[in-house]
Amino acid sequence: MCRWFAYISNSERCLLEDVLIDPGHSIAKQVHDHYLPKLIHHELGEDRRETEREVALRNKLFNADGLGVAWYTTTRADYGECEGPRPAMYRILRQPLTDPHFRSICAHTSTLALFAHIRAASGETAITEYNNHPFQFGRWLFMHNGVVAHFSIIKREFCAELSHDAFQLIKGTTDSEHLAALIFTYLEATKGPEAWEATHPLDEVKDALERAISTVFEIQKKVVPKRGLPLEASSLNIAITDGTQLITIRFRNHPTQQPPSLYFSTTAGVTLNRKFPGHPDRDGDNGVQNLKAAHEHGDHVIVCSEPTTFKSSEWELINKNECIMVGPDMVVRRESVNVQF
Repeated sequence: MCRWFAYISNSERCLLEDVLIDPGHSIAKQVHDHYLPKLIHHELGEDRRETEREVALRNKLFNADGLGVAWYTTTRADYGECEGPRPAMYRILRQPLTDPHFRSICAHTSTLALFAHIRAASGETAITEYNNHPFQFGRWLFMHNGVVAHFSIIKREFCAELSHDAFQLIKGTTDSEHLAALIFTYLEATKGPEAWEATHPLDEVKDALERAISTVFEIQKKVVPKRGLPLEASSLNIAITDGTQLITIRFRNHPTQQPPSLYFSTTAGVTLNRKFPGHPDRDGDNGVQNLKAAHEHGDHVIVCSEPTTFKSSEWELINKNECIMVGPDMVVRRESVNVQF
């Protein structure tokens, strides 16, 4: 499966190099290395071997099929062209640490909101920059780790649910981008595509997300049995942001099987920021002259497939079929995903 990383704050900018490159387990190094604290113990079922097999299946693939990074900037707003932050994007098809442009961007860019995604392509989709996450709809970004089961079979009926404007924005072939288009189809339902340039309460975004997932399951139940195939479960670890707030889910529509890993932290940003005390790979100082004390760091939330510091106490595993919502005040709300399956 893919791996992704999301950072959001209302006051503390992160340097991309600090969170995406320098840590020993940064996302740029999760091509083949994995760190999954608490996962086996938390999700241990009656059959330990089966649980371990599932964890390996959904978390330990070789992620070498492209990297996408998007960070929010107020440049367009500074020129009077919009209100609020808008995303800038960089995508590559090579391993990230071998790309000098990626390194240069990360060394000289800081932001209040960041999405990064490293891809492990399924056998049905091409390895192309168009298929790299995140996907953009106006000021909004979407990224996904997992799979929409039977997508090739249901794609025709799926696309019929999309609005004209959402369908026109699809450039690639992934199930993820089509799912994003369906979510934003529902978000624009009352206001049209201009809704993608506005911010919305997270409850509205959650409603659109849950409605889209429900639609996927309805189409699967309608189409797949006609092909004489058993229904398979979908893994849907999703993140959506407008640059000021964040909503994520960890979801799999199966009574016992687990989704890919997903963690969150409200403290790891201190450890990952070179201005503050700490080191992501060990206890103690980060080896430079700290400019600020830990308590001066602004409120923030990080959600990612795997922790990027080796301090397990900084991270909490998100529960299966749980939604994490972070408003502009950086308060974390935890709710269930309200989808029947």
